[in-house]
Amino acid sequence: MQYRKLGRTGVEVSTQTLGAMMFGAVGNPDHAESERIVHRALDAGINFIDTADMYSAGESEEIVGKALKGRRDDVVLASKFFFPLGEERNARGGSRRYIFRAVEDSLRRLGTDRIDLYQMHRRDWETDLEETLDALTDLVRQGKVLYVGSSSFPADWIVEAQWAAERRGGVRFVCEQPQYSIFARSIEESMLPAARRHGMGVIPWSPLAGGWLTGKYRRGEQAPEGARFAPSDNPAWRGRTVDTDPSVSARYDAVERLSKIAEQAGLSLTHLALGFVAEHPAITSTIIGPKTMAQLEDLLDAADVRLDAATLDAIDEVVPPGTDMAGIKHMTGNPSLDAENRRRS
Repeated sequence: MQYRKLGRTGVEVSTQTLGAMMFGAVGNPDHAESERIVHRALDAGINFIDTADMYSAGESEEIVGKALKGRRDDVVLASKFFFPLGEERNARGGSRRYIFRAVEDSLRRLGTDRIDLYQMHRRDWETDLEETLDALTDLVRQGKVLYVGSSSFPADWIVEAQWAAERRGGVRFVCEQPQYSIFARSIEESMLPAARRHGMGVIPWSPLAGGWLTGKYRRGEQAPEGARFAPSDNPAWRGRTVDTDPSVSARYDAVERLSKIAEQAGLSLTHLALGFVAEHPAITSTIIGPKTMAQLEDLLDAADVRLDAATLDAIDEVVPPGTDMAGIKHMTGNPSLDAENRRRS
């Protein structure tokens, strides 16, 4: 395992981050196994764990908190806020009122007195960004949060947040958590350069494109049971299947071509995909999100994978730099694209 500075902070984090989204009802409901996954990751040298209050409605944070008892100081612990966890109208978003409530709930579930990196899970189009940053600044001054970051912010919002922090004399976002994989490369055009200009760390999520870049989805074959895009009764994934995705044919084609590139490089498709993300100079640490111990072991084996220029050039032929595969969604929630806002009459 290697380590890098988190942006311009003095904190060193492992180049793999243990993502905890699959801990709990959405992924693995076995708390004991999830805790063992955390312990194995720490023993392998991972010192960066990322969760969120909305993962399995807080269950993920509870699992992580239990797993870190006695080892809390060995870990850079990250969580996120934004998404609603109930029906109350103000229990969501980036308002001061909600942030102060959300952080207390996360601290309680995690069983800790501080969150090392507290991230805004999505943009709040309805709340002044300065209000959000002022609230986060107060949390840092209180010691409940040490650093703050953003997730899925485009380049213009990244820049605006930096300027707002400077204007207000408050804390700045030290890192960004975007979607990034061979299938989702649009952030290479402007978001990653903006992050580098402002000295931000980058910790991308979904480097395996929801499992597509493991090779588990193949043309003419049924998706394996339990896979994210297989038919499921789990309400978190209901309706998201390969059978209902109109872009699936292009993805099958890409997987077939990428599998050949991986074979020529002497790698599995999974390791090729993780190596690709890690090669970009803007990337600090790649989030891996295992559901089982076997998945974790495979992902750990990719920690030191490096791709040569020929392999990277071959990947560029499949998905050109700065572009996304059809069907990729960045979940921006941009209200400007709603029908009622994009018409002139």
